[in-house]
Amino acid sequence: MTMTKPSLRPARPDFSSGPCAKRPGWTPEVLKDAAVGRSHRSKLGKKKIVEAVDRTRAILGIPADHRIAIVPASDTGAVEMALWSLLGARPVDMLTWESFGEGWVTDVVKQLKLKDTRTLKAPYGQIADLKAVDWTHDVVFTWNGTTSGVKVPNGDWIADDREGLAICDATSAVFAMDLPWAKLDVVTWSWQKVMGGEGAHGMLVLSPRAIQRLESYTPAWPMPKIFRLTSGGKFSEAIFKGDTINTPSLLCIEDAIDGLKWGESVGGLKGLMARSEGNLGVLEKFVEARPWAAFLAVDKAIRSNTSVCLVIKAPWFTALPADKQAAAAKKMGDLLETEKAGYDVGSYRDAPPGLRIWCGATVEKADLEALLPWLDWAYGEIEQEFGAKAA
Repeated sequence: MTMTKPSLRPARPDFSSGPCAKRPGWTPEVLKDAAVGRSHRSKLGKKKIVEAVDRTRAILGIPADHRIAIVPASDTGAVEMALWSLLGARPVDMLTWESFGEGWVTDVVKQLKLKDTRTLKAPYGQIADLKAVDWTHDVVFTWNGTTSGVKVPNGDWIADDREGLAICDATSAVFAMDLPWAKLDVVTWSWQKVMGGEGAHGMLVLSPRAIQRLESYTPAWPMPKIFRLTSGGKFSEAIFKGDTINTPSLLCIEDAIDGLKWGESVGGLKGLMARSEGNLGVLEKFVEARPWAAFLAVDKAIRSNTSVCLVIKAPWFTALPADKQAAAAKKMGDLLETEKAGYDVGSYRDAPPGLRIWCGATVEKADLEALLPWLDWAYGEIEQEFGAKAA
């Protein structure tokens, strides 16, 4: 049955899981005060860098004894800087339930070639057995699985008396979820996720325990300059006081500051979390009323409120071979993009076929509500095309 196209489109059909939607009301005009053409070592350049760090600490409530730095190469660069600098002193537990976590396993097992490792793995839509973690080991995990729509439910499973370090890739979680900073020794994220900033820059937060590890342990492998967090066996404090390892984009830093100011204006962390959780609520009501849609993360306790992943559960769809399921789901995303109703909503390439709709704080609830009729329309289109083949 052919459905009539909806008449209303989202004002901003940007639902990508990274780079994510800019904050509401953003225009290039907000960058007019950027310190472009100035050295990042100049008083003005350094002032901007420190402002971005200080506003980050204030919104997130990061403890005063934790160090914060802007580092190269987005969240990936921040995570790999931590892995290369800190691992090897103890056995390692690697937790993975989606593609990025799997990437960190590859780094540790195949690149660093650490022998004393365990991998605790779960399929897409589920989470690893958190109770099985050995806290005499260093533990590496993602807080929110961007490609699976699965998040850690809380920090209760992280031991207060842990001997190892808790190393957390928290991109897609920071600014949308309440992280227990006292339980985390390394936290990383990127600007282009929850706050809708620009790419290429990562954030790295280190606890006193992580700093102690840096000063008491020297890895066996060569350390590229871009990863070095110590000098002469001492922690490189200057990197965490505005002296970045390499040259950051002062245009991107201005954009990050603008996003942080907006975050403050909507109520800080609590306000940002409420916006994201409200957006998830829109999709939860939609899925509850649709016989064809389901969440990849069935358990609500571990369901992400940022990178929300949907699957198609209709019998005609599940009867299709895997390649046809992927083609049908891709067609659905293509139709939404062609109609300018929803951009970049296809599931991640390694995830089960379906949709991935960003629900972070920079997405307006009204735009999500306007998207919903288009989801029904696009589903009707693929059912008509692919469903007949499955019959």
